[in-house]
Amino acid sequence: MTYSWGHNRRINAASNYLKKKFGERIQKVTIDAGFTCPNRDGTISTGGCAYCNNNAFNPAYCNPGKSITLQMEEGIAFHEKRYKNAGSYFAYFQAYSNTYASINILKSFYEEALAHKKVTGLIIGTRPDCIDDEKLEYLTLLSEKYYVVIEYGIESVYDETLNYINRGHDFESAVKALELTKKYGVKSGAHIIFGLPGETRKQMAESVEIISKLPLHTVKFHQLQIIKDTRFEKEYIQHPEKFDLFSFKNYIEFISEYISKLNPEFIIERVAGETQPRNNLGLTWGLRYDQVLKQVEEELKRRDFWQGKFYKN
Repeated sequence: MTYSWGHNRRINAASNYLKKKFGERIQKVTIDAGFTCPNRDGTISTGGCAYCNNNAFNPAYCNPGKSITLQMEEGIAFHEKRYKNAGSYFAYFQAYSNTYASINILKSFYEEALAHKKVTGLIIGTRPDCIDDEKLEYLTLLSEKYYVVIEYGIESVYDETLNYINRGHDFESAVKALELTKKYGVKSGAHIIFGLPGETRKQMAESVEIISKLPLHTVKFHQLQIIKDTRFEKEYIQHPEKFDLFSFKNYIEFISEYISKLNPEFIIERVAGETQPRNNLGLTWGLRYDQVLKQVEEELKRRDFWQGKFYKN
């Protein structure tokens, strides 16, 4: 069966979408440009998000002490060795809030990355409260020549949760940022975490109807992981009963049902998170991301689900 996105996979997968659009495999190269966040530098707060330690996700070549160009070169060399069929690359500004600077600084960073002959686009991770008209006007111009996605950390649709995890913004701020980004014609992505303390599985499941109505191009879903050197690490050690972490089996069932109700126009970047055991408390499933993805797709097939099968427009 071929689905509305043009292939027989049961999800509207980013890898298929990009290969169709560009005619080749596209690989992201992670960049750490040394940005911070307004809830880290004292503008809003100083603690950062309760779950956040970006060093747990950064690859070895990724270091803000290196130039953007050097990180690109080392990242491309790493991926060319690991993925021999990658054709071109996106510069992925991932660590912390990558629009949290003056427009001149942003231009210098983004344009240095785009100057690499193998780079065809930008993925820019940021917060809803770190975007404005001036930055979007500039990104609109870039998007006329390059593939550009602003990836917003939404994390939850519930304000009580956002307050608890110290996000420093409410859900309405995310909605406004997405709507403003759409107004300028720039693609938006969203990052969502399942398993945050205080949210029931029912609340998490119901969020699909809210998420599906947002003006999004891509989505990333992560299960909560307890990362070292975070507030949640301390809380988990002291009060593990506050956390209802997903088992592998339960998560596969949950995310498969969630996907079956998700807007089929959304391109799925990830269905789960992945960190090295050395960066968390060892509460991992012991599987690589590709193995998790395979199990999700097998569960969708077993239950005869596909993305958007039960989507309510």
